[in-house]
Amino acid sequence: MKLGVNIDHIAVLREARKIADPNPLDALGIVKRAGAEQITIHLREDRRHINDSDARNIIKLSQLPINLECALAPEIIDIVCELKPHRATLVPEKREEVTTEGGLNILGEQDRLIEVIDRLHSNEIEVSLFIDPTYENIKRAKELGVEWIEFHTGKYANIYAMLFGNLGNTPHTIYELELSRKELSNMLEEEVTNLRILSCDAMEMGLKVAAGHGLNYQNIEAIADIETIEEFNIGQSIIARSVWVGLEQAILDMKALLIR
Repeated sequence: MKLGVNIDHIAVLREARKIADPNPLDALGIVKRAGAEQITIHLREDRRHINDSDARNIIKLSQLPINLECALAPEIIDIVCELKPHRATLVPEKREEVTTEGGLNILGEQDRLIEVIDRLHSNEIEVSLFIDPTYENIKRAKELGVEWIEFHTGKYANIYAMLFGNLGNTPHTIYELELSRKELSNMLEEEVTNLRILSCDAMEMGLKVAAGHGLNYQNIEAIADIETIEEFNIGQSIIARSVWVGLEQAILDMKALLIR
C-alpha cells in the first residue's frame, strides 16, 4: 500500500502571511525519510498555494515521484508538459471552492480529455483521472487510455464524519438517535463495499487505482485493507498532525495505519 503525501497545505500556511516560510521544498527529504512513496501537489489556476516556482523546484529536486494534480486549463497543461512530473492527475477545479468537491465529468469533458491525455502521453507523463467511484466512470477512463484512476473519497469521508463525529441537531428520542446511527452505519458499509467492488473492476480492466480526499487518521483503516487500491493520496490531515508531532512522525503514523 503506497502513500502519496500532499504537501499543498505547507504552501497554504506560507501564503497566509505572503512570506517565504514555511517552504514546501523543506518537506521533500522528510517525506522520503518517513517512508512515503510519492509526493503530491496541486498547481491550481489561481495559485492559492503551490505556485509555478514551487512545482518546478519540487519536480527538479525530489527523489520521490511527483504526482501533479491539475485542471484541464490550457495554461496549466502547458506547464505540466514543460515540467514533466512522473504523473499528472486531472481534476475538476472551481475558483470558488475551498477544496476539490467531486470527480471529473468525464462525459461532459470527453473531447478536451482526449486532447489533454494524448498530449501528456506524448510528453511521457502517465495520466490519472480523479473520478467519483462509479462503474461508468471507470469504463470511460479505460476507454480514454489512462494508466490510473483516483477515487474521490469525499462521500465516504462525509458519512464517516456524520457517524462518528458531530451529528448536528440532537434527536428528540434515543430511538431516533439509534435509527440515525444505524442508517449511517449501513451507508458507510455500502460505500466501503462500493469502493472494494469498483477497485476490483478497475484492476480487471487493467487500471491502477488510487484514492484520496477527506482521508484522515480516524477513517483510513476502514478502507486501507482494500488490496486493489494501490495508493492513497493524503494531505491536510497529515500536515495538520505535523503541527503537534512533526512531519516525519505524522507520516510514520499514517504509514502504520495503512500497514495495519
